[in-house]
Amino acid sequence: MSNKKSDKNKKLWGGRFEETTSPFVERFTASVSFDNCLYQYDIEGSVAHAKMLGKVGILTEGEVADIVRGLEEIQEEIADQKFHWSTELEDVHMNIESALTDRIGEAGKKLHTGRSRNDQIATDLRLYARSQIDEICELITKFQKALIELAEKEASTILPGFTHLQTAQPVTFGHHMMAWFEMLNRDFGRFQDCRKRVNRSPLGSAALAGTTFPIDRNYTSERLRFDSPCANSLDAVSDRDFVIELASTGTLLMTHLSRFSEEIVLWTSTQFNFIELPDSFCTGSSIMPQKKNPDVPELIRGKFGRVAGAHTALISIMKSQPLAYNKDNQEDKEPLFDLIETIKDCLYAYGQMVSAIKCNRDAMENAASKGFATATDLADYLVKKGTSFRDAHEIVGNVVSYAIREQLLLTEIPLDKLIQFAPNIEQDVFTILTLDGSVHARNHFGGTSPEQVLNAVNDAKILLDQR
Repeated sequence: MSNKKSDKNKKLWGGRFEETTSPFVERFTASVSFDNCLYQYDIEGSVAHAKMLGKVGILTEGEVADIVRGLEEIQEEIADQKFHWSTELEDVHMNIESALTDRIGEAGKKLHTGRSRNDQIATDLRLYARSQIDEICELITKFQKALIELAEKEASTILPGFTHLQTAQPVTFGHHMMAWFEMLNRDFGRFQDCRKRVNRSPLGSAALAGTTFPIDRNYTSERLRFDSPCANSLDAVSDRDFVIELASTGTLLMTHLSRFSEEIVLWTSTQFNFIELPDSFCTGSSIMPQKKNPDVPELIRGKFGRVAGAHTALISIMKSQPLAYNKDNQEDKEPLFDLIETIKDCLYAYGQMVSAIKCNRDAMENAASKGFATATDLADYLVKKGTSFRDAHEIVGNVVSYAIREQLLLTEIPLDKLIQFAPNIEQDVFTILTLDGSVHARNHFGGTSPEQVLNAVNDAKILLDQR
């Protein structure tokens, strides 16, 4: 009877089942096609678990040695793409455990003592998330270094600053790049903060209630370089907050990359012509031979939707789940994996692309000169001469209206005409009405003056050197 049952269902969990699994259900519920990428983390967790079982006397030294040797051989096979993944064995865990038992015999069957696939996958995911956060933070830092170099090079380059995409005030291109730097700095900090909550060990929580074996959770936590074990076994196996938080942080990063992309797409257009991207980051048109399309930033702008969609999927998966583990959680991996790879590709592209940006300085300065960008400087000038700001605002509005009618720049209005608008205007007004004078006047911490840009660059270099 027992042999017949074994023939019917050869699953590692199949002891109480009388019928074989439906081929459809087998395919529908299997996750090995996508969770096999967790193999190195699964093996790392299994090695730590085996050594812990040896430490507390559940396994002999010989059994631990056989398990570790077998797992290391399997890891090498997988890395060399010589390992056969079986859908029948459902997931990465069962595939590796089955291969281990085939390789080393009875000791392989003892590895799962005191643990469950529930705490096993939670551990794998946390190890994966931690390593991916570290990679993402490295890519953010490389991108920031490229921004620093560009900001330093273009610290004095005049660029029209916009609000509502209308010319507002002149800024320096270096200052604009350091704005991007600051946004990425906050992203870096959020990933580091997320890492603290990721870096807890679920291993030893077993299925949901812990285990009756005398395990040492602190030992496995330390071996896996976690900060501590998770404090509650129910929460440990069912928690996916760390996945959602990682996705949320990634979505905010992609919001920034999408904004950067929008600016690059605008700046490279014929209408702006502020910057030029290298040919290696652009493509042509199949019909219009003159085209040089900024496909990389356009695609990054579009990939925000992909990442945000993954974030939404992860929240939706978790929103109605009772404690503890449910099969719904299998659906967390594909959106997470895709989200992570998308973010890393986008950051890599930006690190390379920004390093090769060429600024068309004349085009930028010419654009800044056409939108009455120094009107606020004129208002400030009048305030310093004793005029109230609201009166100064109205006076300058009238000056701009006059300049529009006469098709003049503010610097082209004769002094005697300016005096008609405000008698306290003097010859020195033309110094502050220039673009160069405007940006140099904003020489305070956080300001756009070239001196402050270089100060910000130096502070940024120190910050990155401390990482």
